[in-house]
Amino acid sequence: MEGFGELMEAHRHELRVHCYRMLASFDEAEDMVQETFLRAWRKRDALRDGDNLRAWLYKIATNACLDFLRAHPRRPQPRPEPVAGDPGLPAPVADAVPWLQPYPDSLLDAADEVIERETIELAFLTAIQHLPARQRAVLILRDVLGWSAQETSESLELSVTAVKSALQRARPTLRAHLPAERLDWASAEPSAEHLAVLQRYIDALEQPDAGKLAATLREDVWQSMPPAPIWIHGRAAFVGAWGPQLSGPGSWGEWRLLLTRANRQPALAAYLRKDGEERFAPSWLAVLRVERGLIGQITTFGEEFFPRFDLPEYR
Repeated sequence: MEGFGELMEAHRHELRVHCYRMLASFDEAEDMVQETFLRAWRKRDALRDGDNLRAWLYKIATNACLDFLRAHPRRPQPRPEPVAGDPGLPAPVADAVPWLQPYPDSLLDAADEVIERETIELAFLTAIQHLPARQRAVLILRDVLGWSAQETSESLELSVTAVKSALQRARPTLRAHLPAERLDWASAEPSAEHLAVLQRYIDALEQPDAGKLAATLREDVWQSMPPAPIWIHGRAAFVGAWGPQLSGPGSWGEWRLLLTRANRQPALAAYLRKDGEERFAPSWLAVLRVERGLIGQITTFGEEFFPRFDLPEYR
């Protein structure tokens, strides 16, 4: 079929988002898009005039992800005790998902579909990983993409009854693993209040000032660091863990931070200049959840993600 490769390529970005929702890993989503294109190319003669290419590619991508999950079964794991925690605070509703990776907003914007914050934020990605793979596929096709039960049944080669049953089981499981106040969080477009607290957080790390840092955080703030299972819970514990790294004899050095976006959430890219070094080198990338004017959650990833976000190599 002439021009078939170009037709497939036009759907790359939205297929990658779809696979990312299924897998929560950007790298694995990239691999599954390539697998989708390979399978589609091999089956291209089966596509007839009038067939919906987009739906056909989604069917192939979904089944590629299901095949991957059958070959690599995994489940979120309960978090161990925090390495630093404030006593008496209730534990957050979130298990450890070691394979979780951030998704740059610049690439979300490139997708043809509208990517709503509620369906791409890290809390949703973590919660949906609790669903069995086929239930996850049904929920994404039905509730996220808005497909009908008939369209979903044809894509997954299930009966309409089986699709409805899977969705009925998936929805309460998803709700049980989503934070209760999730819909009260920041919108996709940050408000002036949220930008102000982010700037105060940046200033507190760069100056540095542990007191100012504490003033930007919720009392029950928590930080996780995929793929490691370690985490920190509570304002006092967070400041206590970070304070010695910011200043004093145990400090790592000087920090510079850049504001970016990931998963429709604010993110910070941190650069560190150690003693004796001339330039600030990449150190970590943190995706933040701002809740009612304060930072409630920090998910910290390694510097290996900087190139994906088109971040400068040095500052």
